[in-house]
Amino acid sequence: MPHIVSCRSCSTCSVSLRSALYHNVRLMIGFYRTVGIFSSLMWNLSLNEKDQKFLSYIWIDMYWKDDNISWNRDEFCGIKEIHLPAEKVWKPDLTIEEMTEKDKALPSPYLLIKSNGMIIRRDDMLVVSTCTMEVYSFPFDYQSCTLSLKSIIHSDRHIMLEAGAESELTTMWSKEMMRTQSEWLFIDMKIDNKTADNFGINQSMLVYTINMKRRSALYVANFLVPILFFFCLDLASFLISDSGGEKLGFKVTVLLAVTVMQLLLNEILPSSSERIPLIAVYCIGMFGLMMLSLMETILVMHLMEKDSKDQSLSEDCGDKPGKVSFHNCCRDVKKLTPFCHIGDVFSGETPSGLLPVAKEDSSRHLTEESHASDELSEAVKALTLLLSNREEERMPGYWTRVAKTINKVFFIFYVIAASMFLLCLFFIW
Repeated sequence: MPHIVSCRSCSTCSVSLRSALYHNVRLMIGFYRTVGIFSSLMWNLSLNEKDQKFLSYIWIDMYWKDDNISWNRDEFCGIKEIHLPAEKVWKPDLTIEEMTEKDKALPSPYLLIKSNGMIIRRDDMLVVSTCTMEVYSFPFDYQSCTLSLKSIIHSDRHIMLEAGAESELTTMWSKEMMRTQSEWLFIDMKIDNKTADNFGINQSMLVYTINMKRRSALYVANFLVPILFFFCLDLASFLISDSGGEKLGFKVTVLLAVTVMQLLLNEILPSSSERIPLIAVYCIGMFGLMMLSLMETILVMHLMEKDSKDQSLSEDCGDKPGKVSFHNCCRDVKKLTPFCHIGDVFSGETPSGLLPVAKEDSSRHLTEESHASDELSEAVKALTLLLSNREEERMPGYWTRVAKTINKVFFIFYVIAASMFLLCLFFIW
């Protein structure tokens, strides 16, 4: 440092000091600098799950010592420190490895230089960085995002980075400086100093690991609880009568509502997750249970409709006076005998009364009448047997009782399966 004559006023001293510093600022070949960094998270803005981007506003203080820039305070009116434009002094070329967009915040135009050659630079940065997220436990998940500070081109032989404070102190400063926290709750910040090989160059690197916890209250209130309410509505639909179509339409509406919730979930979660998130398992499981309930309702309604058709058929072939009843029943047994078209049978008449009375004593004619009478008797017996069997098989309300039994058994299975599914998810989550 060249000798500079003392000045009479502080303003003159400051001007002389600036002139001397500008004259002595120069680039040293083979230099070595130890750069200390204080970094704190001022504002946690957002964490985009879909794009896996972390947007943060950080405050960085860098300090290093340059022996080429120093002065004797006694020779310059006791000036301990001075501010110089940043472009006039050498600065470490630091960058953040995970940063995906250029910093939009304007850099500080000045540096603070002390008389012993210590240089301090303070900058705020709006950082958009990548952050690989694990959404398996969404929305009760913890995320860790890293910010790695390193030099762009200098190796560890020229620049060595070191943390200016311990992790606990940095965490405390960050919590004090944070103004707001929206969805994410800041937990702590850990600092690791390591040397990384970047394209054949060993570089010193400071890795800041930011640990956060998601505030899940809104997701529980706006997503998980409504799906559980839809499930309760599906359970309540078992109280609706199966005779009409109201139950089927109600279940379809509830199923469509769960489908809409699944579409909303698809817009939130990233598509590159290694494991299926538990919330997706929750939605798929609820959807599957409701779909089984819908299929069971369709089966029950089909059985009850079959029972109503059987009752209508039994009424058509029931014990009605007149010849219409006999003709309707003969349609079912027309394959058994060709004698249903012989004549109309009225109530109170016997088959023998319908046979023609022989007026001639011809043996051939009597033989034919005897055969015809035997065949008609067999047809009547077959018809009576058919009606008795149909009456036993198609008793009134048979399929309705079967449907009610299926409904009760399925309801018990439905409640047990849903309870086991929800309990397993609760303990895993």
